[in-house]
Amino acid sequence: MLTHHRRPICLSLISTDLPICSTIETAATLYQKDRQRFHLLFYQSENSQQDSQLPKNPAKTNENLLWLEISPYRAIMTMQGKEKLAYRHFWEKGIYGMSRYWLNCKESQASDSLRLRNYTRSLQLEGFPLPTNLRVEYELWSEKVQLGHYILHLEIYH
Repeated sequence: MLTHHRRPICLSLISTDLPICSTIETAATLYQKDRQRFHLLFYQSENSQQDSQLPKNPAKTNENLLWLEISPYRAIMTMQGKEKLAYRHFWEKGIYGMSRYWLNCKESQASDSLRLRNYTRSLQLEGFPLPTNLRVEYELWSEKVQLGHYILHLEIYH
């Protein structure tokens, strides 16, 4: 069962103990994989707030593709850009997941990655039959050093 819907979204990342706050408002495609599993794909330009009025053509602009795999039990967020930083976060409530960052390099260059752990304190997915809200609260860790508490909040407007 693969159905898709084009929807406006708002994705926010907030740190509760550091001065970090980032918001993306754009249109996304929501794919329903089965009854409780969804994929959400959208583009984020380098300057998404100013570019929101411009026509979108990913081949000619510096946009990053973001996709989220979401279910009531886990969330995976991946971002890939053209010759830039890429990342993947894996969150599942009550466990230590992996956050991995890497540079997209040309094939002739080596690309190492930075791996951090995250501990998911809370993961809530609301809405039926299609999701309307996702909230992930997590801690980011490097070995035994905590790098902050974060909240990822996604709103999908129907």
